Amino acid sequence: MTRPPLPPFTEDTARAKVQAAEDAWNSRDPERVALAYTEDSEWRNRDRFLRGREEIRSFLAEKWARELDYRLRKELWSYTGNRISVRFEYEWHDAAGQWWRSHGNEQWEFAEDGLMRRREASINDVPIEESERRI
Repeated sequence: MTRPPLPPFTEDTARAKVQAAEDAWNSRDPERVALAYTEDSEWRNRDRFLRGREEIRSFLAEKWARELDYRLRKELWSYTGNRISVRFEYEWHDAAGQWWRSHGNEQWEFAEDGLMRRREASINDVPIEESERRI
C-alpha cells in the first residue's frame, strides 16, 4: 500500500500531504486516520507515547469521544526529504460545554511508501468562550 504524495517532498507535495492530513483528521474517523501510519508507527502526543496502528486507532477513538465538535486547521511550516513540520490549531468542547483551542507543532517522518512512521506532537490547550471560536 502506498499513500501519495511520496517523499522526497517538494513544496507542492508537502502542502498536499498537510491538506490530506487535515481532511482526514476533520473526518474524526479513527479507522481512516490510522491508515495513514505504518503498522509500527511511533507517536509522541503530549505526554503519551504510542506504537503501532492499533494503539493509534484506539487513542483517536478516545480523543474524539472527549473532544466534541473537533475542527482542525494545519499549516505547512517546513519540509525536507521525507520530513514535514506543521503548526496547527484546533477547537473543541468537553462534555461540560467548555470550549478549548489547542495549539501545537508536529514533526512528521515518512516511509518510502508515503505512510507516516513517526509523529512528534507538542500541544497546549487554552479555554475559550464559544463566541471566540475561529474555526
